[in-house]
Formats: sequence, C-alpha cells, structure tokens
Amino acid sequence: MNKNRRGRAKGQGRWALVVLAVTLALAPAWAWAEETGKGNLVFFRGGFAGLTNGRGGELFTDLNTNRNNANSGYYVGAGLDLLLSRDLWGLMNGVSALGEIGVEFKRFDSNSVTNSAILGGGAVPANQVQVTMLTVDVAPKFKFMEGRAFRPWIIPLGLDFHVISPPSNQTNYLDIGVQFGAGFEYQVWKEFKVGLDGRFHLASNQTNTVNNFGTIGPYIGIGF
Repeated sequence: MNKNRRGRAKGQGRWALVVLAVTLALAPAWAWAEETGKGNLVFFRGGFAGLTNGRGGELFTDLNTNRNNANSGYYVGAGLDLLLSRDLWGLMNGVSALGEIGVEFKRFDSNSVTNSAILGGGAVPANQVQVTMLTVDVAPKFKFMEGRAFRPWIIPLGLDFHVISPPSNQTNYLDIGVQFGAGFEYQVWKEFKVGLDGRFHLASNQTNTVNNFGTIGPYIGIGF
C-alpha cells in the first residue's frame, strides 16, 4: 500500500510538471510583462515532498507495527512575496529583492497502527496515524529579468520553523532550520502568474528525529 501511495504521489507530481512545462514552452519567454501591480505576489503551491529519513519504528508513529515509514508524500502551501527593491537597492538593474512569508503542510505517510497505545496493556485496536509536518518560513527571494514575463528566482538562505506530528520518542515537536530554493514564473495575463518551485530544507533536528526534506511542484500567483 505504501508503494502504491508513493507511486501515485510521484505520478501526480510528474503530470503537474509536464502541464506546467508545456504551458511555458508555448509562451514567449522574451515577452515584456504588463506592469499593473506593485511587485507583490500572493501564491498557492503544491506537489511532491520527500523526507531524507522516514520516521518508521518510533513510539508514536507505529511502534514497529505496520510500519509508518514512507518518506515521500505531498505538500500544499501558500505565501506572500513582498517587494523590497526593483534594482537590488541600486546595486544591480533587473534584479528584484523580495521578502517571502510562507506556510506549508506536508503529509508523508498514513497507516493504521497500534503505536504507543499498546503500552497501556490489553487488546488495542489499530488507529490511523498520519505522519505530517507544518513549516512556516521567512526568506529573502531574488527575482531576475525585472520587467519580463518570464522570471527565474532563487532563495539563497531562508529561516524555517517546523512542527512535526506525531511528536518524537522524547515528545519533542518543534524544530528550526534553513532552506534553499530556486524556480521560475511566467506572467500569463495581467497579474496572473504560473511557476515552478523547488526547495531543500535543512533542519537542526532538535526533536531527536531527522527532519530534512525537499519539495518540488507548480504554483499559481496573483500580483498586487
């Protein structure tokens, strides 16, 4: 069942990327954008998410019963890009500096397991336990080719705040870390944009679990 779920998640991610790639391929990347907003953006994104280490075998995830150990799943998120400078504060024409504030939910696995309830003794029915993570980030973002419809971007280093569920064996659930990201977007009409977003998150693992993960997927945005 885990393999089927992982296969579906990867398949959905691949199809989303194919659709986005075709859309961008048919659009003239050299076109100039129609400036109607102030450079800010609200965006919604989702796609494939993968942990570097699964969480199977822990006290609250499965207690080694019907392992909840998948390390790939999906994510959904949203955020704001707030314009800080259109020319990198006079240092470089064509490069915009923005501040991103984002939130992201991920689910990596979901199985019926007995987990820690078995420690109470007696016959305990299996219950659905979902392995999830919530991340809030604040990050600088640099977008290139200011004034063009097609714009690549990077996040050189951003700050992450993580909440893992279920908690670790030591009942810790809060973590911090950094992220690195890159992507591109295309202004399809007025302030409506589509793009591709890829990131890797390096956590400090203060929960005594390995919380590093990566994400990739499409997004849609509306400028304002």
